[in-house]
Amino acid sequence: MAWYCSGSTNTELVENLFKGGLIKNERVKEAMIGVDRAHYAPSHPYSDSPQPIGHGATISAPHMHGHACEYLVDYLKPGARVLDIGSGSGYLTHVFANLVMGASGRGEGLVVGIDHIPELVDIARKNMNKSDQGRHLQDSGKVQFITADGRLGWKAEAPYDAIHVGAAAEKLHPVLIEQLRAPGRLFIPVGSENGGSTLSTLGLGAGQYIWVVDKKEDGTVHKEKVFQVRYVPLTDPPRK
Repeated sequence: MAWYCSGSTNTELVENLFKGGLIKNERVKEAMIGVDRAHYAPSHPYSDSPQPIGHGATISAPHMHGHACEYLVDYLKPGARVLDIGSGSGYLTHVFANLVMGASGRGEGLVVGIDHIPELVDIARKNMNKSDQGRHLQDSGKVQFITADGRLGWKAEAPYDAIHVGAAAEKLHPVLIEQLRAPGRLFIPVGSENGGSTLSTLGLGAGQYIWVVDKKEDGTVHKEKVFQVRYVPLTDPPRK
């Protein structure tokens, strides 16, 4: 169904996703309308499909970004702290900022985008500077792009109300749960395209699945497998 939701403009794309039921939350819809995907996807930006962004990376299909936002939206409140691992071209980092700081970017909060490919971090910064609001968010320090191994999170700004992982991890890294606030939520794809020991051991079957991990107010952790996906893997930095 998703490919029927493409549009000729950013607003048309998001409105079609909303009409098709692939985005349901009004806040998510408005946040996505407020970030022109053409600033972040170099080809066919308004197609509801993944797009290559160079350096062996992709930007996920818009409906997947919508799903991620909707699973996290209750934790993306004004003043929230958010970590976006595998931030790539910076698109979803900007959408998270809209949800936390508002369309003007004048609200409080922090969104950190982290990627292990330095060239992508540079691209994300440049992409976000294409709009006045995005430039303000970076200049004010409310959005930061960091080059580092996202599997280790980013302890310097923890704890986070929400953590999003945009590439498939081989396992659920405990350090990410440690960096969640209580209460807080982690959205992460886990597994490999061919299955793997982690999934088999847990009886989840082959392939990749989105896990939603909640840290409750008392510090207890609840994990739920929600749907099957296909993401690029969360890998080591490329060797020089």
